[in-house]
Amino acid sequence: MRAHSQMAAFALAALAVAWGGPSGAAEVTKSAEVQRTGMLTVANTLDYAPFEYLDADGKQTGIIIELAGEVAKLVGAKLDVARTPFPSMIPGLAAGRFKVAWETFSATPERLKQVDFVMFLKAGLAVSTSPDKKASFSGDTPLCGKRIGVSAGSASDFLVDKLSTDCTGKGQAAIEKSVFNSSTDIVQAVLSDRVDARMDDATASSYFEVTSKGQLVVLPTLYEVAPLGMAIAKDDKETADMMVGALSELFKNGTYKAVLDKYGMGAYAIKEPYFVGTMEALRAD
Repeated sequence: MRAHSQMAAFALAALAVAWGGPSGAAEVTKSAEVQRTGMLTVANTLDYAPFEYLDADGKQTGIIIELAGEVAKLVGAKLDVARTPFPSMIPGLAAGRFKVAWETFSATPERLKQVDFVMFLKAGLAVSTSPDKKASFSGDTPLCGKRIGVSAGSASDFLVDKLSTDCTGKGQAAIEKSVFNSSTDIVQAVLSDRVDARMDDATASSYFEVTSKGQLVVLPTLYEVAPLGMAIAKDDKETADMMVGALSELFKNGTYKAVLDKYGMGAYAIKEPYFVGTMEALRAD
C-alpha cells in the first residue's frame, strides 16, 4: 500500500509541474449538448467503491468521479452526476435521458444492440495473499499445491478447478480449493491461515489491499482479463468522440494513471481509450 501511495504522490507531483491546467491542454471537441448546456451529465450509481461512492462527508468520489471531473474541465463544463440504478442505465440512454452512463460495463453482444462503449479500464480475477507468503507464489504455475479460497459459484470457483487440472496435467500438486459464501469469509480464512490465498475480482482485491493497509497483497498475474467501459447511446458519434478525445488527453498528461494509482488500481490501466461499436472492436490488452 505504501508503494501505491508513493507512486500516486510522485505522479501527482509530476502532473502538477508538467500540466499547467486547462490552458495547456489539447483542444477537445465538445458535443452539441455540452456546448448548449455547459454541463457534462453522466449517469452513475455512486455505490461501487473504489469507482464511485460517497465518502464519510457525503462527497461524491472515486475513480470514475475524479476522471469525469477532469473530463468536464477539459470541455469547459460543470460535472453533473445523475445518480441512477445500474439496471436503468442502458434504458435511460436509449430513452435519451442522458448521453453517458459512466460505469464499468463489460461489452456483450446483447448490450451492443442498444449502446456503444468507450473502454477505459481492464479487470479480471486476481490472487491475493498475506505479505509473508507472497514469495512462495512463484514460477509459471504459482497456484499448484496451494490452498485457495473462492466464493461459491463465482468465476473464481470455476477457474480454480481448471487451473488445478492444468497443475495435475503437468505432474504438479493439485490446488486445494475451499469454497466460502462471501469475500469477507475468504479474507478471514487467509488471515487465519486456513487457506493460503483468495482468488476474487481483481479490482475489489486491489482496493482491499489499499483499505486494509496491506494485510493482503495482490499477486501480479491477472486471469480472465476483460476490458471495461462507459456506455454511450447507440450511434451518438459526437458524444463518443468527445469522451475518447478527452480521455486520450488524460492518458497522455498522466492524470489517468495518477487517479488509478491513488486507489491502488494502476495494474488495471489500458494503453489508450477506444470506441467499441461491435464485439470485433474489443482489444485483448
